Amino acid sequence: MEETTTTTIVMAALSTLTPPQITTLTTTISALFRHHHRHLSSLLSSHTLFSLSLHHLHSLSLEQKSLLIARHLLSILSQLSHLLQPTTARMPPCIATILNDRDLDSVLLLLLLCEQHQHEPESLKTLSPTDWRDSLSDYVATTMLTLSGIGFSRSEILMKYIEVVAKCKKFVDVMGSRDGKDGKEVAASVVAVVALPSVQVKQGGKECAVCKEEMRQGRDVCELPCEHQFHWMCVLPWVIKRNTCPCCRHRLPTDDVYGEIERQWELLVKINGTYA
Repeated sequence: MEETTTTTIVMAALSTLTPPQITTLTTTISALFRHHHRHLSSLLSSHTLFSLSLHHLHSLSLEQKSLLIARHLLSILSQLSHLLQPTTARMPPCIATILNDRDLDSVLLLLLLCEQHQHEPESLKTLSPTDWRDSLSDYVATTMLTLSGIGFSRSEILMKYIEVVAKCKKFVDVMGSRDGKDGKEVAASVVAVVALPSVQVKQGGKECAVCKEEMRQGRDVCELPCEHQFHWMCVLPWVIKRNTCPCCRHRLPTDDVYGEIERQWELLVKINGTYA
């Protein structure tokens, strides 16, 4: 049920894009999938690299694996949410969207193991971990086009994108609920706060929603992307603790991975006029 809802929301969001935006997204996604496929190919062709990545995976707790998948989801989801935001409302990207090579290898291996287990449940059970590389290599060889996006049409690339988002989000939602991460307050990203504009109050009489005092005409104040304005000294302590507007709860980017996923997902839901 959750995966169906996720798929519906992403498809509805895609339907709001213009043809040039669709072209940009499919080009970006196709390049991203090719990059992932090259990493997988290197991983599966090197016994040493495979062993190191597998050992790293085994050393991670379930919560750490969940965080790894969440960061992977965020890096993929950001491609779409970036296009859906008006140019004037775009904020600097969350630093959590950047995966180093070791983390990318680990999450791609983890997702590949999950995928093969889903399609061939007995294939890995009967083998020792030292033989998993050959089994995974055979599996990838038979699904190369699916994993790389090579030779796929625009619609097929987008469907693959939706599939990856849905699978990762389902896992992240389950782990997030289990660990009590839903709805927690998170600080706004420092980069996003620094990028907030300072504007002059054009007309007196408005009050700052934080201190309830008037913002005098001609005074420099902070304006959030939702266009609500506040005294700088009032809003800064606020965004250090939470990434929401004091008036409308519009979310600023955050460096908390789960909080940023929630922010970007709310954007998709809001644009579609649907509710998760």
